[in-house]
Amino acid sequence: MSALMSRKASRATKLFRLGRDLQLLPPRGETSKLVTTALPYVNNTPHLGNIIGCVLSGDVHARYLRLRGHNCLFLGGTDEYGTATEFKAHQEGMRPIEVCDKYFPEHADTYRWLHIDFDIFGRTTNEHHHAITQGIYRQLESNGFIEQREELYTFCAACSKFLADRFVHGVCPKCQYDDARGDQCDKCGALLNPSELLHPQCNYCKGSHVMQKPSLHAFLDLPRLQHEVMATHPADAEAALGRWSPNAFNITNAWIKQGLKQRCITRDLKWGVPVPGMDNKVFYVWFDAPIGYISITQQLIAQRKQQQQQQQ
Repeated sequence: MSALMSRKASRATKLFRLGRDLQLLPPRGETSKLVTTALPYVNNTPHLGNIIGCVLSGDVHARYLRLRGHNCLFLGGTDEYGTATEFKAHQEGMRPIEVCDKYFPEHADTYRWLHIDFDIFGRTTNEHHHAITQGIYRQLESNGFIEQREELYTFCAACSKFLADRFVHGVCPKCQYDDARGDQCDKCGALLNPSELLHPQCNYCKGSHVMQKPSLHAFLDLPRLQHEVMATHPADAEAALGRWSPNAFNITNAWIKQGLKQRCITRDLKWGVPVPGMDNKVFYVWFDAPIGYISITQQLIAQRKQQQQQQQ
């Protein structure tokens, strides 16, 4: 038995480790395992928290699966779209893609130096990401899960741009803290909307030419999925034990109990995946970023197919 396990482990290591001599797709008909890590924002240098909180546990699990002889692909990558990257570009006097190109190698080199054994460490700016994200959106729209409507959003007249909640600062209406963000006050913990802030200021220009302005956006109609989500959600904490962390269960359970709400999945930004059929709109980063697991996997499969063809 031990000899058999040794042969299977050797085979798995040879076929599915980064830098292996032979790179093939997993054999048809065999069960495969896909291990992913969180995709950190690309707008800074990775630190110890990224290693411990994101990649180390995934690396250990992938190594264990390989040793047990499973077909295992282990992927990670950087989340490169959204307000955080656009604001970092503003701070450094660069274009967003230049920020991504600057920090992506730092992430990749750090994990390589630590011997994190990724099969691929990709980017959400890869060639497959736009097509897959837009394709998912079109399917949601054709199936009636998208609603478009106008709502008021924070706008800076001096910068001539809409502002994300976190890039509006002002005085907290609850505790009078003078550096509260548009989404919450870090002093008293109150959850806020930008329109509630007293004396709001733009985080880009530091000016006070901030107003509420209507803008058309797309919303994901989550209430239509209320019953389906409830059917798959654990009935209680005991049923979730071993599958869900207590924190994940309690937060999800609270959302379901109060009823799922429509969620806006578009933003008035320049840096992001363009929304089909909507001018000057990109997808909210928390809509497109999870799709990065799919697009980076597709990128890896495309590379493997090309390598396989070259070897034939």
